[in-house]
Amino acid sequence: MKSFTPREIVSELDKYIIGQSEAKRAVAIALRNRWRRQHVKPELRDEIAPKNIIMIGPTGVGKTEISRRLAKLSQAPFIKVEASKFTEVGYVGRDVESIVRDITELSVKLVTDEEKKKNAIKARANAEERLLDALLPAPKGSPLQTEEDKVDAEATTRDVHSSTREKLKKLFRDGKLDDRDVEVDSTVSNKPPVVEIFSSAGMDDMDMNLKDMFSNIFPKKTKRKKLKVPQAFELLCQDEAEKLVDTEKVTKEAIDRVEQTGIVFIDEIDKIAGRHSGQSPDVSREGVQRDLLPLVEGSNIKTKYGMVRTDHILFVASGAFHVAKPSDLIPEFQGRFPIRVELTALEAADFVRILTEPKNSLTIQYKALLETEGIEVTYTDDAIEMIARIAAEVNDKMENIGARRLHTVMEKVFDEISFNAPDMAEKKVLIDAEYVDNCLSEVLKDEDLSRYIL
Repeated sequence: MKSFTPREIVSELDKYIIGQSEAKRAVAIALRNRWRRQHVKPELRDEIAPKNIIMIGPTGVGKTEISRRLAKLSQAPFIKVEASKFTEVGYVGRDVESIVRDITELSVKLVTDEEKKKNAIKARANAEERLLDALLPAPKGSPLQTEEDKVDAEATTRDVHSSTREKLKKLFRDGKLDDRDVEVDSTVSNKPPVVEIFSSAGMDDMDMNLKDMFSNIFPKKTKRKKLKVPQAFELLCQDEAEKLVDTEKVTKEAIDRVEQTGIVFIDEIDKIAGRHSGQSPDVSREGVQRDLLPLVEGSNIKTKYGMVRTDHILFVASGAFHVAKPSDLIPEFQGRFPIRVELTALEAADFVRILTEPKNSLTIQYKALLETEGIEVTYTDDAIEMIARIAAEVNDKMENIGARRLHTVMEKVFDEISFNAPDMAEKKVLIDAEYVDNCLSEVLKDEDLSRYIL
């Protein structure tokens, strides 16, 4: 696990998320505590439980983005789920235990990919040998009269074959065989039919077992393909990389990572809180909380890779809590989320920063997209301020969707340029306040139209 300090974590989050310092501090401390726990004496390590977090704030203020960036920083198994997709045991819907199965599956893929990268050099060397075997098959012995003649002929043939092979290897590495076709054998598996079961308790296990059964019915087999040399080489590299992966070692490491560093982000937690937060039966909403409780408290969950303990998985929940309140969650569930942070609504000044400061800001994205058409886009400060002000005004008048409103406003501003870009003679475009006003003034005047478009 990477050993970022809390200050470094916040600094990294600041590159992509504007404001929300309280939430950033909370997740930075939680992540650092994960690292600290790894360095505690083994007898005490198991006793240190993660401090789960509830993030409270309106939509579009950065709750999901914080958790997503957190997962990238920690390089830990991470899964995002929506609480409203799960139902109490006995109702039709997904079983909450599938969260653990899904994050374990992701962890296995993560570790497998890492192993393939570690073995990349060896895999390429093996693939090169297989490619040369396909380009220059081993010579067959010819019938000769005497044993002595046969030995001499075989020695000569081996020398010629070895010399030719070395020449081919050099030609391949120099890229002089790229236009040549070659037939190679690759190990492929027939994909089993997708079987997804949504039913009552225990049926997720049936889903898991059915998938394993189908994968056994459709085993791996060798398939011959005719490809250009570069494509054949890449296919053989993938083939060899898979062969070098130790499945047992990968599975053990993947389960260990889930148990020690896994992060589960539960969105829309407010949708299963309170008695008047939705249309579904009260028992189902409260039942989901009770089903989630063992996962958050710590339990053993059966997966196709083995049992997975959830005692030290970090759970981060988030919700807008417009109707319900965090106190509407059942007391036992509240007790398992000791850290609560409130994210503030965004204003015009925040939108200006969102459009200019992050490394992946919308202004940079649109500029890069149009550069592919040879168009050079320049923004003036007053244009950025006007876009931010309009987004804030629309949020005030209508539903407040936070920074997501900037996407709709920017799309409207760039609508004409994006459509005409391939045919434009003028390759320099200036986005100033006047241009923004021309694009949006008619829409803003008509409130019904504004509600529909923005």
